[in-house]
Amino acid sequence: MTVRPYRLDDFAAVLTLFQRSVHEVASRDYTPEQISAWAPDSPDVARWSKRLSEQSVFVCEDQDQIAGFASVDSDGHLDLLYVHPDVQRQGVASVLCAHIVQWATAHNLDRLYTEASVTARPFFESRGFSVVGSEVIQAGGVSMPRFRMALAL
Repeated sequence: MTVRPYRLDDFAAVLTLFQRSVHEVASRDYTPEQISAWAPDSPDVARWSKRLSEQSVFVCEDQDQIAGFASVDSDGHLDLLYVHPDVQRQGVASVLCAHIVQWATAHNLDRLYTEASVTARPFFESRGFSVVGSEVIQAGGVSMPRFRMALAL
């Protein structure tokens, strides 16, 4: 597995990976309505393009396929971390998280923070993140729980 910076030609693969990850993995913790609101069948491509362009984004490749991706912004907000359903529990998220920690350390940040899904919370806790709060957000008129988490560096 190798981690490299995201490229514009990764866009379609990253968006598809996100869709599949939410629909196939997070569906064990969220209702079909919540999944549809989180990852609609017709994603807002312009919004996704803008979001990815405003952050440092990294992809993890395994056998020349994108196995996962993660993004972080300049103040340590780990915004996105998704792994392809076919390679869950094979270390992809761990490799990406370690890369984000290295990136943050190199950028002299003293913490990382994220909003983790019910599905992702155990992973982040296993990497040293602590829950600093919980919240219920609205997406597409649907309520969804998530956890604000932080990691001191």
